[in-house]
Amino acid sequence: MRPDVEYGSERRDGQTATEPSVGIFWGVQNGGRTVLVTDRTTLAQAETYGDCLTHPRGHHEVWEAWRRLGATALRRRGLPPTIATHEYEAFPRGRVVYMRGPALFTLYADRRLQRPATISELVRLFGLTGLHHAVRSDAHYRILA
Repeated sequence: MRPDVEYGSERRDGQTATEPSVGIFWGVQNGGRTVLVTDRTTLAQAETYGDCLTHPRGHHEVWEAWRRLGATALRRRGLPPTIATHEYEAFPRGRVVYMRGPALFTLYADRRLQRPATISELVRLFGLTGLHHAVRSDAHYRILA
C-alpha cells in the first residue's frame, strides 16, 4: 500500500517532539502528496487559556512568516514550497491543546486529517505516544473547498 501522506516538520532537529507538545499543523499538498507541517511548543512553554495549555502562535501568523521566506528557503527548511503561493486557509489544518483538568491532549483537526494513519503520525510528531488524547472536529479548522 502506497502512503498518501508524507511527514515533515518546521523543526530541523528531527520530526518527533522529544517531549509532549501543543501546536498547530497543516496537511499541505506537495507534488501530489499531503505533507504534514507543524509548529510546536512544549508544555513548559505553552500559554494558559482557561483550563488548557495552548500554542502561543496562530495559523495565520506562522503561515505568513513561512510565506515570507519564499520557496527556496522553505525547501531548505524541509517545508513544502507550495506554502509560498497559497493562503493558510487553502489546506486542512488543526491544533493540539492540552486540557489540564482531565489531563487530555485534544487534536482539533479538519476531517480530511482524521484518518487513522494521519492521527498516528500527528501523535508521534507532537510527542504524544502513550498519552491520553482525543480527536475532535472544529469549525475553525475546516476548509470549505
